Amino acid sequence: MDKFTRLDGLVAPMDRANVDTDAIIPKQFLKSIKRSGFGPNLFDEWRYLDHGEPGMDNSRRPLNPNFALNQPRYRGAQILLARENFGCGSSREHAPWALEDYGFRAIVAPSFADIFFNNCFKNGLLPIVLSADKVDALFREAAAQEGYRLTVDLEAQTVSTPSGQVFGFEVDSFRKFCLLNGLDDIGLTLQNADKIRAYEDRRKVEAPWLFA
Repeated sequence: MDKFTRLDGLVAPMDRANVDTDAIIPKQFLKSIKRSGFGPNLFDEWRYLDHGEPGMDNSRRPLNPNFALNQPRYRGAQILLARENFGCGSSREHAPWALEDYGFRAIVAPSFADIFFNNCFKNGLLPIVLSADKVDALFREAAAQEGYRLTVDLEAQTVSTPSGQVFGFEVDSFRKFCLLNGLDDIGLTLQNADKIRAYEDRRKVEAPWLFA
Protein backbone atom coordinates (compact mmCIF):
# COMPACT_ATOMS: atom_id res chain seq x y z
CA MET A 1 0.00 0.00 0.00
CA ASP A 2 1.08 3.62 -0.48
CA LYS A 3 2.99 5.40 2.27
CA PHE A 4 1.20 8.10 4.23
CA THR A 5 3.50 10.84 5.46
CA ARG A 6 2.10 14.31 4.87
CA LEU A 7 -1.06 15.25 3.01
CA ASP A 8 -2.28 18.65 1.86
CA GLY A 9 -5.76 17.78 0.67
CA LEU A 10 -9.08 19.23 -0.37
CA VAL A 11 -11.83 18.54 2.19
CA ALA A 12 -15.29 17.12 1.45
CA PRO A 13 -17.95 17.20 4.20
CA MET A 14 -20.19 14.25 5.08
CA ASP A 15 -22.54 15.93 7.53
CA ARG A 16 -24.31 12.80 8.80
CA ALA A 17 -23.84 10.85 12.01
CA ASN A 18 -23.77 7.02 12.16
CA VAL A 19 -22.85 6.49 8.51
CA ASP A 20 -22.78 2.71 8.19
CA THR A 21 -20.73 0.53 5.88
CA ASP A 22 -23.76 -0.39 3.75
CA ALA A 23 -24.14 3.30 2.94
CA ILE A 24 -20.42 3.56 2.20
CA ILE A 25 -20.55 0.61 -0.24
CA PRO A 26 -23.92 -1.17 -0.63
CA LYS A 27 -24.07 -4.94 -0.30
CA GLN A 28 -24.70 -5.68 -3.99
CA PHE A 29 -21.16 -4.53 -4.80
CA LEU A 30 -19.43 -6.96 -2.43
CA LYS A 31 -19.07 -9.82 -4.92
CA SER A 32 -15.51 -8.84 -5.86
CA ILE A 33 -12.60 -9.41 -3.47
CA LYS A 34 -10.25 -7.15 -5.41
CA ARG A 35 -9.32 -3.94 -3.60
CA SER A 36 -9.88 -1.75 -6.65
CA GLY A 37 -12.90 -0.69 -8.68
CA PHE A 38 -15.21 0.29 -5.82
CA GLY A 39 -14.72 4.06 -6.00
CA PRO A 40 -17.47 4.72 -8.58
CA ASN A 41 -19.99 3.11 -6.22
CA LEU A 42 -18.88 4.83 -3.03
CA PHE A 43 -22.02 6.11 -1.23
CA ASP A 44 -23.96 4.74 -4.21
CA GLU A 45 -27.49 5.13 -2.81
CA TRP A 46 -26.87 8.76 -1.85
CA ARG A 47 -24.73 9.67 -4.84
CA TYR A 48 -27.11 8.53 -7.59
CA LEU A 49 -30.86 8.93 -8.07
CA ASP A 50 -31.39 5.40 -9.36
CA HIS A 51 -30.63 1.98 -7.87
CA GLY A 52 -27.13 0.79 -8.62
CA GLU A 53 -26.05 -2.71 -9.58
CA PRO A 54 -22.65 -4.17 -10.53
CA GLY A 55 -21.76 -3.68 -14.18
CA MET A 56 -23.80 -0.52 -14.71
CA ASP A 57 -22.30 2.36 -16.65
CA ASN A 58 -22.06 4.93 -13.86
CA SER A 59 -21.33 7.72 -16.33
CA ARG A 60 -24.93 7.39 -17.59
CA ARG A 61 -26.60 7.30 -14.19
CA PRO A 62 -28.46 10.37 -12.83
CA LEU A 63 -26.52 12.11 -10.06
CA ASN A 64 -28.03 13.51 -6.90
CA PRO A 65 -27.17 17.23 -7.14
CA ASN A 66 -27.63 17.70 -3.38
CA PHE A 67 -25.00 15.14 -2.42
CA ALA A 68 -21.71 16.76 -1.41
CA LEU A 69 -19.39 14.57 -3.50
CA ASN A 70 -21.32 15.48 -6.66
CA GLN A 71 -20.71 19.20 -6.19
CA PRO A 72 -17.84 20.60 -8.29
CA ARG A 73 -16.25 22.37 -5.30
CA TYR A 74 -15.49 19.02 -3.67
CA ARG A 75 -14.22 17.21 -6.76
CA GLY A 76 -10.85 15.59 -6.12
CA ALA A 77 -11.16 15.68 -2.32
CA GLN A 78 -8.68 13.54 -0.41
CA ILE A 79 -9.89 14.28 3.13
CA LEU A 80 -13.38 13.34 4.28
CA LEU A 81 -14.87 15.30 7.15
CA ALA A 82 -17.46 13.19 8.99
CA ARG A 83 -19.59 13.02 12.12
CA GLU A 84 -19.63 10.60 15.05
CA ASN A 85 -19.63 6.80 14.73
CA PHE A 86 -18.52 6.81 11.11
CA GLY A 87 -18.23 3.32 9.61
CA CYS A 88 -20.70 1.54 11.89
CA GLY A 89 -22.64 -1.54 10.80
CA SER A 90 -21.10 -4.62 9.23
CA SER A 91 -17.38 -5.30 9.24
CA ARG A 92 -16.93 -5.30 5.46
CA GLU A 93 -13.41 -4.35 4.40
CA HIS A 94 -14.88 -3.15 1.11
CA ALA A 95 -15.79 0.13 2.87
CA PRO A 96 -12.20 1.40 3.24
CA TRP A 97 -11.42 -0.09 -0.18
CA ALA A 98 -14.15 2.09 -1.72
CA LEU A 99 -13.04 5.23 0.11
CA GLU A 100 -9.40 4.70 -0.86
CA ASP A 101 -10.29 3.84 -4.47
CA TYR A 102 -12.31 7.05 -4.73
CA GLY A 103 -9.25 9.03 -3.67
CA PHE A 104 -9.62 9.63 0.06
CA ARG A 105 -6.48 9.22 2.18
CA ALA A 106 -7.74 10.55 5.52
CA ILE A 107 -11.04 10.79 7.42
CA VAL A 108 -11.60 13.25 10.26
CA ALA A 109 -14.44 12.54 12.71
CA PRO A 110 -15.26 12.66 16.44
CA SER A 111 -15.47 8.85 16.57
CA PHE A 112 -15.37 5.73 14.40
CA ALA A 113 -16.79 2.22 14.64
CA ASP A 114 -14.01 -0.03 15.95
CA ILE A 115 -13.76 -2.57 13.13
CA PHE A 116 -13.93 0.10 10.43
CA PHE A 117 -11.27 2.10 12.30
CA ASN A 118 -8.94 -0.92 12.32
CA ASN A 119 -9.61 -1.74 8.67
CA CYS A 120 -8.66 1.79 7.61
CA PHE A 121 -5.10 1.37 8.84
CA LYS A 122 -4.77 -1.96 7.04
CA ASN A 123 -5.70 -0.29 3.75
CA GLY A 124 -3.69 2.93 3.77
CA LEU A 125 -6.38 5.23 5.17
CA LEU A 126 -5.72 7.44 8.19
CA PRO A 127 -8.76 7.84 10.50
CA ILE A 128 -8.26 10.91 12.69
CA VAL A 129 -10.27 11.45 15.87
CA LEU A 130 -10.81 15.07 16.90
CA SER A 131 -13.22 16.40 19.50
CA ALA A 132 -16.76 17.23 18.40
CA ASP A 133 -16.25 20.97 18.85
CA LYS A 134 -13.15 20.94 16.64
CA VAL A 135 -14.97 18.94 13.99
CA ASP A 136 -17.86 21.43 14.19
CA ALA A 137 -15.41 24.26 13.55
CA LEU A 138 -13.95 22.43 10.54
CA PHE A 139 -17.44 21.89 9.10
CA ARG A 140 -18.19 25.59 9.41
CA GLU A 141 -14.92 26.59 7.75
CA ALA A 142 -15.33 24.03 4.94
CA ALA A 143 -18.84 25.35 4.20
CA ALA A 144 -17.73 28.97 4.21
CA GLN A 145 -14.60 28.59 2.10
CA GLU A 146 -14.61 26.96 -1.33
CA GLY A 147 -11.47 24.96 -1.96
CA TYR A 148 -11.00 24.40 1.78
CA ARG A 149 -7.91 22.31 2.49
CA LEU A 150 -6.29 20.71 5.51
CA THR A 151 -2.72 19.60 6.01
CA VAL A 152 -2.29 16.29 7.80
CA ASP A 153 1.19 15.49 9.10
CA LEU A 154 1.32 11.92 10.35
CA GLU A 155 4.86 12.14 11.72
CA ALA A 156 3.95 15.19 13.81
CA GLN A 157 0.39 13.90 14.41
CA THR A 158 -1.18 17.24 13.52
CA VAL A 159 -4.01 18.64 11.40
CA SER A 160 -3.44 22.23 10.25
CA THR A 161 -6.10 24.60 8.91
CA PRO A 162 -5.66 27.43 6.37
CA SER A 163 -6.03 29.95 9.22
CA GLY A 164 -3.04 28.49 11.04
CA GLN A 165 -4.82 26.46 13.71
CA VAL A 166 -3.07 23.20 14.55
CA PHE A 167 -4.88 20.25 16.12
CA GLY A 168 -2.99 17.29 17.53
CA PHE A 169 -4.33 13.75 17.28
CA GLU A 170 -3.45 10.39 18.77
CA VAL A 171 -2.38 7.35 16.78
CA ASP A 172 -1.04 3.97 17.88
CA SER A 173 2.74 3.85 17.35
CA PHE A 174 2.68 0.53 15.46
CA ARG A 175 -0.09 1.69 13.13
CA LYS A 176 1.76 4.94 12.58
CA PHE A 177 4.91 3.00 11.66
CA CYS A 178 2.98 0.88 9.16
CA LEU A 179 1.35 3.87 7.45
CA LEU A 180 4.57 5.87 7.30
CA ASN A 181 6.29 2.93 5.63
CA GLY A 182 3.40 1.75 3.48
CA LEU A 183 3.19 -1.66 5.15
CA ASP A 184 0.00 -3.71 5.26
CA ASP A 185 -0.11 -7.21 6.80
CA ILE A 186 1.45 -8.78 3.70
CA GLY A 187 4.15 -6.13 3.55
CA LEU A 188 5.00 -6.71 7.20
CA THR A 189 5.32 -10.45 6.57
CA LEU A 190 7.52 -9.93 3.52
CA GLN A 191 9.98 -7.96 5.63
CA ASN A 192 10.92 -11.36 7.08
CA ALA A 193 10.97 -13.19 3.74
CA ASP A 194 14.63 -14.26 4.12
CA LYS A 195 13.98 -15.70 7.58
CA ILE A 196 10.87 -17.51 6.34
CA ARG A 197 12.79 -19.07 3.42
CA ALA A 198 15.64 -20.08 5.75
CA TYR A 199 13.15 -21.74 8.11
CA GLU A 200 11.49 -23.62 5.23
CA ASP A 201 14.87 -24.80 3.92
CA ARG A 202 15.82 -26.03 7.39
CA ARG A 203 12.53 -27.86 7.83
CA LYS A 204 13.01 -29.61 4.49
CA VAL A 205 16.20 -31.10 5.90
CA GLU A 206 14.81 -31.86 9.37
CA ALA A 207 11.46 -33.29 8.21
CA PRO A 208 11.67 -34.13 4.49
CA TRP A 209 8.50 -36.26 4.67
CA LEU A 210 6.46 -33.10 5.14
CA PHE A 211 7.49 -31.90 1.69
CA ALA A 212 7.16 -35.18 -0.23
